[in-house]
Amino acid sequence: MSDLHNSTEDHQIDLDAYLTRINYNGPSDHAPTLQTLKSLQLAHACSIPFENLDVLLGRGIDVGIQAIEQKLITSHRGGYCFEHNSLMLHVLRSLGYDAIGLSGRVIFSSPPGVMPARTHLFVRVMLERIPWLVDVGVGGFTPTQPLRMDISEPQETIHDTRRIIKSDEPTPDGFDHWFHQILINDEWKSVYEFTGEQMLPIDRELGNWWTSASPQSTFRDKIMVARAAEDGSRHTLATRKYAHRHQGEPIKEIDIQSTDQLLEIMDQHFGLRFPAGTKFGIDGL
Repeated sequence: MSDLHNSTEDHQIDLDAYLTRINYNGPSDHAPTLQTLKSLQLAHACSIPFENLDVLLGRGIDVGIQAIEQKLITSHRGGYCFEHNSLMLHVLRSLGYDAIGLSGRVIFSSPPGVMPARTHLFVRVMLERIPWLVDVGVGGFTPTQPLRMDISEPQETIHDTRRIIKSDEPTPDGFDHWFHQILINDEWKSVYEFTGEQMLPIDRELGNWWTSASPQSTFRDKIMVARAAEDGSRHTLATRKYAHRHQGEPIKEIDIQSTDQLLEIMDQHFGLRFPAGTKFGIDGL
């Protein structure tokens, strides 16, 4: 089933500029194969950071593909799921993949009994009748390789171990129900849940508005930046705490004391450059 879209989705991005931006070193013919898909996902996750900084700066988030191209590729910025995975979806379709956007609920940090909004976008790719989950926009939990959606066995990546499990019980309205999980300290933790429902462009617009503008959105009350590294480690920034970890074990941690230090860390570890004196309005920073 193809994804319905509006006219802005017909814009063709500069694929060469995108591949340069992510330091792509996969198959040179860019054929729509599993190997190309793996190379794209890893390179993207290691090159374009996840970040919510424009939300904090009050600039608003435009999820039209032209705006995403300008921000993430031309301006060397990052973004969150609606930007990252809309871009990935567009790239994959341009290369000939059978890909659609799906919706999910990020539940990792939700307190018991609290139902978060269905505001996560990720991508499903079909290759030789096998469905693959592709996601380059879920912060410090971004998977760095495609995950098979038709098996429940653990799937190891260079960064962590994942699995996609299907619930024995459908949702109350009859949908199938899956959980994308990550193994942390020998315990499976659900990153998000999903039903396989498509997230069409208008749904992304609504989800993006809530995520960026609702007073209840967690993207409005903390600084979030994350990037994977090709050596299997991850860099994360959560307001005043920078961490570099490998398989969950700390390599380096820094308690950020000033805005100048914050801007230096953003530049050094995430490639994000802001004018001196930029204030994000969170915890004095």
